Amino acid sequence: MLISSPCVVSLTWRLEDAQGVLIDELEAPVEFFYGGDDLLAKVEEALAGQEAGFETKLHLEPEHAFGEYHPELVFFEQRSLFGEHIEPGMQFDGPPEGATTQGLPADAIYTVTEVYDTHAVLDGNHPLAGIALRLDVKVRDVRRATEAEIEAGSVSESGISLMSTAPGSSQLH
Repeated sequence: MLISSPCVVSLTWRLEDAQGVLIDELEAPVEFFYGGDDLLAKVEEALAGQEAGFETKLHLEPEHAFGEYHPELVFFEQRSLFGEHIEPGMQFDGPPEGATTQGLPADAIYTVTEVYDTHAVLDGNHPLAGIALRLDVKVRDVRRATEAEIEAGSVSESGISLMSTAPGSSQLH
């Protein structure tokens, strides 16, 4: 089956920064919805019309990956906003309730990057924002998308998306 929207592709990959430092590696195939929100546009573009067994190496500049880094999305908030339990890696969908920093986008995911006695540092940038990336990708399988996957625009059970914010660990999965 040729890759075309909508379908599900099973991929393995090696993701590095421009200096060759490993960021993430999928050694076991993982499914992604092609034609939705699971993959970057440049990745979908490279996979279009291909089939299982296809391999490619992509160089993605920040504007084609996770965007430029915006320092204005890094801000301090009082630690008291977060209650007793706050630690680096915690994430908030939108600024935390009671945030005093003005003008923050409500639709960003904010990650706690540092915690101090009186305040916490939050960052609304994607963890890979501003970074040029190298992606070696291999298509392991291609299948038709189910109606539920088409409706969702994602393969929800994978729990992994090349578009999503990375979790608090050093790996993307």
